Amino acid sequence: MSRFLNVLRSWLVMVSIIAMGNTLQSFRDHTFLYEKLYTGKPNLVNGLQARTFGIWTLLSSVIRCLCAIDIHNKMLYHITLWTFLLALGHFLSELFVYGTAAPTIGVLAPLMVASFSILGMLVGLQYLEVEPVSRQKKRN
Repeated sequence: MSRFLNVLRSWLVMVSIIAMGNTLQSFRDHTFLYEKLYTGKPNLVNGLQARTFGIWTLLSSVIRCLCAIDIHNKMLYHITLWTFLLALGHFLSELFVYGTAAPTIGVLAPLMVASFSILGMLVGLQYLEVEPVSRQKKRN
């Protein structure tokens, strides 16, 4: 396996663990969301919205962790890439369309993580395409 894919796997595990922490925080205390993320309109944040955000984050975390375990599974790889695209779209729309988020570190951090992850996964696609061919050559 290429060094780049190993680094990407480590990145996915790290992002997954951080997302698990965000999930727990969303279920434990919904004030986390309006103090850190949705500071533009904090009155719209309630317990139900926080738990929904927590489940969405948990699902993304599980998908990303599974991709780190089986990075050569192309369908799982593409689904993982989509989790980052959806997260980027979500935070950008909350920031620029709905005005529920302000450009604070609580929003800029997930935007940067999603952007770097998308970039890394797009680069990783090239390594993913090359490796199965080299594996078959070794078997013959």
